[in-house]
Amino acid sequence: MGLRDDIQIDLAEAFDTDLSDAVQPFTGEYLGPGVYDPVTETTTQQPVTYTGRGVLDTYESRRIDNVNIKVGDVLLICLANETTDKPAVGHKITAQDLLTGEQAVYQVVSPGIDPAKAHYEIQLRK
Repeated sequence: MGLRDDIQIDLAEAFDTDLSDAVQPFTGEYLGPGVYDPVTETTTQQPVTYTGRGVLDTYESRRIDNVNIKVGDVLLICLANETTDKPAVGHKITAQDLLTGEQAVYQVVSPGIDPAKAHYEIQLRK
């Protein structure tokens, strides 16, 4: 078993126990490949959806510079092996809003993955 497996097992255990109150499911969506017809302004692209579970967190106020990290941006931490597709810039993520508790749609601003490729750290913006 490698480092990635160890990290994913430990994080999954934390998600199931210590962090279980904060862990929530999310859905990602983006348009798949297709052909755009400029005459009719239509496309054959179809939405592709994926799922996962993770923890949403706010950024520390000292990190908010209103250029790279804006007020209201949130951080989604999720396990790579439980996310059914690779999050990328421009994808939409639907998850529970930290303040209201209602479902909210966020745009992926900056997706990142740790060096062991065990978990994603994804910057989201409304």
